[in-house]
Amino acid sequence: MKSLTLTRICRSQVRSPRGIWKPEHRMSSSGLSSGCRGRRSCTRLWTARSGRRSVAVTPRGGCSPLTATSALPAEKTAAVVSIEKMEDTSLLPHPIIVSIRSKVAFQFIELRDRDSLVEALLVRLKQVHANHPVHYDTSVDDDMSREQIKISLWNDHFVEYGRTVCMFRTEKIRKLVAMGIPESLRGRLWLLFSDAVTDLASHPGYYGNLVEESLGKCCLVTEEIERDLHRSLPEHPAFQNETGIAALRRVLTAYAHRNPKIGYCQSMNILTSVLLLYAKEEEAFWLLVAVCERMLPDYFNHRVIGAQVDQSVFEELIKGHLPELAEHMNDLSALASVSLSWFLTLFLSIMPLESAVNVVDCFFYDGIKAIFQLGLAVLEANAEDLCSSKDDGQALMILSRFLDHIKNEDSPGPPVGSHHAFFSDDQEPYPVTDISDLIRDSYEKFGDQSVEQIEHLRYKHRIRVLQGHEDTTKQNVLRVVIPEVSILPEDLEELYDLFKREHMMSCYWEQPRPTASRHDPSRPYAEQYRIDARQFAHLFQLVSPWTCGAHTEILAERTFRLLDDNMDQLIEFKAFVSCLDIMYNGEMNEKIKLLYRLHIPPALTENDRDSQSPLKNPLLSTSRPLVFGKPNGDAVDYQKQLKQMIKDLAKEKDKTEKELPKMSQREFIQFCKTLYSMFHEDPEENDLYQAIATVTTLLLQIGEVGQRSSSSGSCSQECGEELQASAPSPEDSVFADTGKTPQDSQAFPEEAQADWTVSLEHILASLLTEQSLVNFFEKPLDMKSKLENAKINQYNLKTSEMSHQSQSELKLSNL
Repeated sequence: MKSLTLTRICRSQVRSPRGIWKPEHRMSSSGLSSGCRGRRSCTRLWTARSGRRSVAVTPRGGCSPLTATSALPAEKTAAVVSIEKMEDTSLLPHPIIVSIRSKVAFQFIELRDRDSLVEALLVRLKQVHANHPVHYDTSVDDDMSREQIKISLWNDHFVEYGRTVCMFRTEKIRKLVAMGIPESLRGRLWLLFSDAVTDLASHPGYYGNLVEESLGKCCLVTEEIERDLHRSLPEHPAFQNETGIAALRRVLTAYAHRNPKIGYCQSMNILTSVLLLYAKEEEAFWLLVAVCERMLPDYFNHRVIGAQVDQSVFEELIKGHLPELAEHMNDLSALASVSLSWFLTLFLSIMPLESAVNVVDCFFYDGIKAIFQLGLAVLEANAEDLCSSKDDGQALMILSRFLDHIKNEDSPGPPVGSHHAFFSDDQEPYPVTDISDLIRDSYEKFGDQSVEQIEHLRYKHRIRVLQGHEDTTKQNVLRVVIPEVSILPEDLEELYDLFKREHMMSCYWEQPRPTASRHDPSRPYAEQYRIDARQFAHLFQLVSPWTCGAHTEILAERTFRLLDDNMDQLIEFKAFVSCLDIMYNGEMNEKIKLLYRLHIPPALTENDRDSQSPLKNPLLSTSRPLVFGKPNGDAVDYQKQLKQMIKDLAKEKDKTEKELPKMSQREFIQFCKTLYSMFHEDPEENDLYQAIATVTTLLLQIGEVGQRSSSSGSCSQECGEELQASAPSPEDSVFADTGKTPQDSQAFPEEAQADWTVSLEHILASLLTEQSLVNFFEKPLDMKSKLENAKINQYNLKTSEMSHQSQSELKLSNL
């Protein structure tokens, strides 16, 4: 809208398509003659879209419109119909509108002491109208229905203030909305107030394309939609036939296709049904877009964060406006259990439909503010009964009966029962409340809350609600995981915090940022936060007891591949702690089984960066019997021990457990290398090296025996009788660094590599022959100290990595 700025109040001409209009401006008390001397500074205004002519005046130099108005004769001042304050905007600060009977509106902006000015003008206007009453012909109104009267009032408003996006937001239009928008205008005005009309105009053909793309597609969302279609206003005739049901299906399915993040949530069906009653199908779609994506953000998802935030805001408003009620009901969560549906369905599910649509009128005009103030009005109307209620159940009954008996006397259609009619079968008549009276009370008593104040309260409570959600998620995760692991609950809580922190750091520290799919609130609690291979490697280094020096990173990569069952390159918290539980609290056979699985596919791959390293020493000799001498002169024959252990393991093996594949020679070498790395810096390091050398020799012989007897398939029963080997020393270990060149090394023959295998039972039985190895795997491990160090070092590790990356990128850019 253009603005006519007058340095002095003057006479000017404004040309419109309908001719020349000469507004009668009078000079101010400064005594200046009429006529526009500041013609170049004047900008003429008329609103072409509505046919309304209006002038925006900015008084400057201390000039006040009050002096000009006061100077007008009574016959001229009587032409003024109304004087109203408008909402402030950055372009129109502190505006008022003065409307006159010739359907002209003057808009004044940048007024000093606007409130006192408007008050003085209204007093003057009241005096003029009292001395010169205006007589209206009301004979026609007697024959008009209430609906026709409303339409007439709206048409008058359209002529005066416009009927499209240029319409002024005045106190008059708010009063018209509070009375209830006429049925014939409701859909059009909803589109206008919500700005869905802009989306509709700027996206021609968009809805039709969405319908075609989503047609015939079947998924979980479409199944949920189909389940709720016949529950949407089943009492209304429009949805008692396939035509209405089909339109509802198309709108909901198209929206789910447009916005898969929201998809479909319960209560969307009720809202969309009402939209379809007053708008065309495509218009109803864009109204749904406006509600879900702009007017009620974060309402329609699995966690309904937005609705819960508004519930917290509502509780604070109750404490401020209805302190006695808040004091009586110490725990307002009982009210929240019923008021949540007020916000989610805009009262459509708990109030008769003909009354609830008036609430939707106010919502589209004033936004969520209308729902807040109406909710307060409902509680205020029942405050006395609620304060005398004995328990929460009685309080909920009071509210349900009140809402079910809200009627709309102006509704032109037949009454439609509420979708949520609790306790409506009263034996004695219950007082009826008119929706117009309730809405009027809500504006008069609780309409002082501005949009800015509500947004401020939303920001304040959002943090608390989100933290509460995170705490709930955490407790539910722990509740699911605790029965399945032996880790102490307090340690599990620390692990969860570390796991989540690793996820959050990746969201804000990494470039490019990871995909949003890592945090999916729709998944089960224990699977909501997920981490990738690099994040897992960080946590593995911080909290795993199996640290292997430089080999730790390689072991972490293999562990991640093992835990990534669905191969989506992400793992959840439950899998992470289940693995740690075995490392810290598992029996020896469980730990060995985990190590075994880390050295066969899919954990160990052909492209594993450590799997192709050659042996540093020749293979151990297998020419002597496996009988070792002890310091006291006794001899230990491992053949009998090993044979018996293998038999016992075979008997105890769970028949339902899937048998693990045998380990090849290459995989066995990597297995031994991991064991060797795990013993580094252990207090019993020398004994462990001696023991692993012995076990390695033993298993090499088992593999050779199995190779020779593979045709008979009886290795597990006969290998103990055929074992022969020499007693190794630590210097003979295949992992010792002797300084020999690759030419000195001797590799396995190619034909041996193909068939040489050992099983999990062979490895476990061999390890059990060495007490030092048994002690190593069965000793208690302290998780608490690891967790304390992890909390301190997690950020340092991330910072170090980011710094290293930055330096690498800088070097590359300088090349």
